[in-house]
Amino acid sequence: MSLFNADNVPAWANAFLQGIPYARESGMTARDVGVQKGHATVDMPARDAWTGDSIAQQLHPGCATVLADTACGLAVGAALDTLVPFATLDLRMDYLRPARAGIGLSCQAHCHRVSRNVAFVRGEIYQPGTDEPVAMVSATFMLGTANQRRSAPKAAGDTAATSAGSATAASSASSKASSATPSAAASSQPSANALAAATTAAAISDACAAPGLVRTPASPAGRSPYADFLTLERCAPPEDPAAAVFRMPFKPELIGNPVLPALHGGVVAGFAETAALLHVIYTSDLAPEEAPRGVDFSLDYLRPARPVDTWARCTTVRQGARVALVHVQVWQEDPSRPIVTARSHCLLPAREG
Repeated sequence: MSLFNADNVPAWANAFLQGIPYARESGMTARDVGVQKGHATVDMPARDAWTGDSIAQQLHPGCATVLADTACGLAVGAALDTLVPFATLDLRMDYLRPARAGIGLSCQAHCHRVSRNVAFVRGEIYQPGTDEPVAMVSATFMLGTANQRRSAPKAAGDTAATSAGSATAASSASSKASSATPSAAASSQPSANALAAATTAAAISDACAAPGLVRTPASPAGRSPYADFLTLERCAPPEDPAAAVFRMPFKPELIGNPVLPALHGGVVAGFAETAALLHVIYTSDLAPEEAPRGVDFSLDYLRPARPVDTWARCTTVRQGARVALVHVQVWQEDPSRPIVTARSHCLLPAREG
């Protein structure tokens, strides 16, 4: 017997959104859920904080990503006969045209296939007053995920695990030994090397506070209200802007799963996307009034995002005259254990001559 019928799907949808702190704080509402199985529409009202470019008056693409992730999750729930925990595996956004600031967004999502382990969703994002979508989304969700954190497996009695642990310990010891000499002369090292050598979030935070490194808001106040809303910071050595790291401080309203708890996957995506755009700005010769635009954005979720500070580092894979391809790695406690990897195509401002 199906868990859902035409009467209780809307009630479940509203309870689902009210149970997500970020969706609740954003004012997201569901409609047309249950009219067709596997379909869901989520609306998000306009807010000044959703603006990505205050000069061009364009909405930040990260807001569309958060909305899309939420709507796609609702569509998965509306497609299931028996509700089970699920989590986003990957998500891709294609931006068809800029979304205007000061106008809300609506995402119409459809779960078009549910297999034993994976659900597949696609959707379109609109703004009121137009029939043309501003973005398209494609996402996959893993079904039957754990709704509590699992403790690390014990190595006792497990020869393979013990061997692996010994190898890791030996590797760590070797690494520390090899870095002993350079650290003795740390004062003469470029600040970029000190930042790159940090292997934990705490060490990176300490490195950012060291002399020679600049730690500032990631974007000038008011230039990108969405970056202000996330209170993003940037830490960079003056001699190497490409070596910068970005930090998103934890805030309770960023929670997406209050059971684990975990940050909203769309918020983590929005952070990664913002970091990619800011990386292009800081590493390119762009005037203050110029800003790149997202063409597409895709990411893979590797681990739940814990309710702690989140960090990102970007690498420009290729930059041409009009488009830059940026890879983003997002982590929390340990840079070697990323929670998300992403890539973004960024459209550079057109220039005459």
